[in-house]
Amino acid sequence: MKRNMTILRGMTTLAALLASAVVTRASEQGAGSGEGTVGEIFKWIHFVILAALAYWLFAKVLPPHFRRSADNISSAISKATAARAEAEKKLKEAAAKLTMLEHEVARFREQAQKDAAADLERLRGITKIEIEKVSVAAKLEIEAAERAARVELKALAAKLAVDRAESLVKTQMTPAIQEAMINNFVQSLQGRPN
Repeated sequence: MKRNMTILRGMTTLAALLASAVVTRASEQGAGSGEGTVGEIFKWIHFVILAALAYWLFAKVLPPHFRRSADNISSAISKATAARAEAEKKLKEAAAKLTMLEHEVARFREQAQKDAAADLERLRGITKIEIEKVSVAAKLEIEAAERAARVELKALAAKLAVDRAESLVKTQMTPAIQEAMINNFVQSLQGRPN
């Protein structure tokens, strides 16, 4: 308020000095040019009015407008700064999550490799056990086949022996030998108690 009063006093003083300068000039030019002096006074009054109007415009109207614009710009800058800070914060969070994700992927990859190695070892163990089982089963089957072949071979040998003995007996058996054998058999039965 004091500033406005000081400016108003300064303007009033300036107007008074201007008016006295106009009057002094008019008196110097003489009384014959009265119409020129009045025109000159109106020019100066017009200048003073325009100067006062310019002062009022620059002192009263424009500063609040400039203040509002400055406030808006300041607000926009602070919002942009806050938005930038938020964006940087989100970027850091995203970078941290990405780093964590990379570590997580590496951990999963490592775990998968360990699991694959464990599965491979387990499969090797199972395969080894299965090979041993097949080997034992094959040995047992071979032994069974060998026993069956032996039994069959013995049966064949026995049959061949019986057939050979029968053919020998047929070729060597005469009625006299046959009768002697029957007599020996009957006598062996007689000596036995029933």
